[in-house]
Amino acid sequence: MLNSNNKKTNHRLDSTKKYIDDLSKNYSKLNIVRVDLGYTKKDSKKVTFEDANNHFKNMLNNTRSKPTVFGEMVGYIAKKEIGEDKGVHIHTLFIYDGNKVREDITKAEQIGEYWKKDITKGKGLFHNCSKNEYKNKAVGVIDYKDEEKRKIFDEKVLTYLCKDEQSIDSLKTNIKDRAFTRGIAPKKKSNAGRPRSVNNDE
Repeated sequence: MLNSNNKKTNHRLDSTKKYIDDLSKNYSKLNIVRVDLGYTKKDSKKVTFEDANNHFKNMLNNTRSKPTVFGEMVGYIAKKEIGEDKGVHIHTLFIYDGNKVREDITKAEQIGEYWKKDITKGKGLFHNCSKNEYKNKAVGVIDYKDEEKRKIFDEKVLTYLCKDEQSIDSLKTNIKDRAFTRGIAPKKKSNAGRPRSVNNDE
């Protein structure tokens, strides 16, 4: 029998796969940009979970006013964690229309610099995961017909992000804050281009 953590992980994984499926129905190619957002060693000891959550919310709220970084963004997935060395940090996937945005490494760099300089005012740092030379690199542009790359993406990237490895409940001062969040896919083919950036928290 599955324990509650496994059930939560499986539900989260299934619903997140469906989220990607729904995006793929609207965009024949998705550009998956993977970047980890965190804080400098000096500042990580002082940054609370709520601080990080507010920083990330501000970033999402600014996507429309920062088209050079977030233009053609169609969704996102984020998992917040806390570590002894890193403090609070956020594993993120920013998802773009792959027919219009091709460069995942450049885009991850833009997102990271925006986080570091504008959102956290110099307290932040980032790791451009899109640069990593994984054996089976499943980020970057995924064509909806590329079943093999999508399978690797589900198994290597989504499974990792959806794991419920640690509880952050004791760190929360706001009961509405969530460790795992993602956008909401459009329900039907969007004529306006990009879907609304609305949070779906679990």
